[in-house]
Amino acid sequence: MNKTASIIITVGLIIGIGIILWGGRKVNNNATTKTISNVVIKDGIQYITINAKGGYIPAVTNAKSGITTKLIVKTNGTYDCSASLVVRPLNFQKILPQTGETVIDAGIPVAGTSIQGICGMGMYNFVVDYH
Repeated sequence: MNKTASIIITVGLIIGIGIILWGGRKVNNNATTKTISNVVIKDGIQYITINAKGGYIPAVTNAKSGITTKLIVKTNGTYDCSASLVVRPLNFQKILPQTGETVIDAGIPVAGTSIQGICGMGMYNFVVDYH
């Protein structure tokens, strides 16, 4: 087997193991999860900020329902798979800029609903719960 084939197989195994170990991970709400204030209401519009780099921070957000909502996803030198964002409930799928802000219209959410954002590889996710 030549050197190139060995490298390709090794990289494939590393990615496969990473997907197995991290792909099925759930959002963890235990005591070590930090609460971050990332929701601001300004001029009657709710802005929810999520940072994307090596995952999504915060992983869980609680927000108000019944108010026009914008999701702001910030990147800063993001070169990993968290730059490939899918938010199915909002019909959003895009490769985010490596650095910048992407504003996603979340409409007027209904109480008791939630949206989940996930990276293109399924490794990282975030959830916004509306109350």
